[in-house]
Amino acid sequence: MRVLLTNDDGVDAPGLAALTRALVGWADAAAASDGTRHEIVVVAPSSNFSGAGAAVGSVTDGTRIVYHRARVSGAEGVDAYGLDASPALSVIAGALGAVGPKPDLVLSGINYGVNVGRSVLHSGTVGAALTASQLGISALAVSLRSGTTPNPWESAADLAVALIPVLERAPARTVLNLNVPSLPLSEILGLRWARVSGAGLIKAASGTNSWETPNPPEMEGPAAAEGARAVIEGGPADSGEILLSVGSPFPRSDDVESADPHEDATLVAQGYAALTALRGPRADDDPGLIELLDGGLAEALAHLELGSGLGLGRGIGRGG
Repeated sequence: MRVLLTNDDGVDAPGLAALTRALVGWADAAAASDGTRHEIVVVAPSSNFSGAGAAVGSVTDGTRIVYHRARVSGAEGVDAYGLDASPALSVIAGALGAVGPKPDLVLSGINYGVNVGRSVLHSGTVGAALTASQLGISALAVSLRSGTTPNPWESAADLAVALIPVLERAPARTVLNLNVPSLPLSEILGLRWARVSGAGLIKAASGTNSWETPNPPEMEGPAAAEGARAVIEGGPADSGEILLSVGSPFPRSDDVESADPHEDATLVAQGYAALTALRGPRADDDPGLIELLDGGLAEALAHLELGSGLGLGRGIGRGG
């Protein structure tokens, strides 16, 4: 197999180095066991691109990517490249021939800090994995909870390598998101499938000039929005600053036991590694949804003078 590694913390990040070293050990063990030769290549941003999601930038304005040869600590024999590009663009370049043949798998991480809840939408680590899936490649995003010194990178790296056979057997374009508590491997309670929680790092946004939007950190989703609307005073000035209130995506310590035991944030807070299968941008062909939308298309489009090649009503939602 040929495995491409990337991340969003930058090609010099310790998490990427730990994952690369673990993969080198995996490849060496395979070679010693049965002579199998796996290839490993690192293609990652040259600087920090945290929070970039699957962004690639305005590539139509500039079609050249500056890069440099990089050195991964403890894995100096691995070809590594630092690109002046986002994680997603790094994967695209690496998968489409910039550094050799198309990889069989993409591993993204190890990110410093979990990617649970709404962070899944904005994470450059996850965005790189989802981008790989759009190129027909299965991928694993790996993140380690922050807050412990020294960080047990090896815990996340060993779990990631253990999941490679799972990705090998999975259908093409499979994406897995692994979040690991900041614990030695022997203290992690296990690995569990998880749902994406509704939690996020950003809890509230308020103006510095003339309006306030109180939003208690424990409120999430529609309840938070409704609560903010109920107490908002004034309105935004013509200019100023918007202050973001940032908190934790984890349940409060006194709520961990009562929180949803199947959500990613809860599981990591309890000491489990959480694994979530993600689906990237794909057409939603749920029959119930299509039926619901299809029913109103004729009325919605009746006032438009469309060409005869496009019919109205039933069938439009299916491309008919």
